[in-house]
Amino acid sequence: MFSWQEFRDYSLALTGAVGVHVLMVVLIVIGTMDWQPFRQEKPQAIAIEAVIIDTSVIREQRDEARRAQEMEERRRQRDAELERQRQRELEQQRKAEEDAARRQRELDEQRKRDAQDRLMQLRQERDRKLEEERLKQQRELEEIQRMREEAERNRRLEEERLKQLETQRNRAKEDEARKQREALEARQVAEQERAFQAGRQATLREQYVAVIAAEVTNNWLRPPTAQAGLRCTVRVVQIPGGEVISSSLVGRCNGDQATQRSILAAVDRTGVLPYRGFEDVFSREIEFIFTYSGE
Repeated sequence: MFSWQEFRDYSLALTGAVGVHVLMVVLIVIGTMDWQPFRQEKPQAIAIEAVIIDTSVIREQRDEARRAQEMEERRRQRDAELERQRQRELEQQRKAEEDAARRQRELDEQRKRDAQDRLMQLRQERDRKLEEERLKQQRELEEIQRMREEAERNRRLEEERLKQLETQRNRAKEDEARKQREALEARQVAEQERAFQAGRQATLREQYVAVIAAEVTNNWLRPPTAQAGLRCTVRVVQIPGGEVISSSLVGRCNGDQATQRSILAAVDRTGVLPYRGFEDVFSREIEFIFTYSGE
């Protein structure tokens, strides 16, 4: 392979040699040509100095010219091939540069997109954190507000409860005072009623005992030995309705045995003591004084 400088020097030398040989051939051809058609005047005899040329030299020169031409052709082909190679290399270089530029652009675009995506993510993350912080603060404020409202509601409820307690205490005091007044009035009425009932029952009991004594006396068969001034205490056991269960003499009795037996016999003959109208003063055991004045 020739270097570019060597190839250039060789081409210049070859071109010079070819040029000299071509010039010599042209001169020979011109010298042998018939120029008569171009002459208008009668040709004159011209003395020509003939030069004898060796044909071998001409052939050699022709061969050299041919070889030079072939070399020139090969040179042109090499130049063309070199040019095509250079163009291919340039095209490859251009394509490589374009590919590199394209890849660089794609890389730059990808980096730009990545940067934009990252920036968007950072913004979204920032917005998310800001929103979370805002919501947190809002929840805290709502919780504080709720606690305040709860405290205010509890305060109002406590005030209402205290008012109700005060009202209840006042009402209780009033009720207690009213109950005390009513109880006092009731006690007074009850005392009056008891006094009245006691007096009425005392009178009714006295009447009850007197009626029983009279009923037994009406059923008494006086024995001959009975003396005036007889006084004996008789105890009678009865059931509701007045039916006599048993009878006996208690305490002192100034009558003899026959008189005492006659008194108990009078109770047995009576059988049923007075009851109707005396239910309030009825007593299962009752004592009365049996007397005889002699009349």
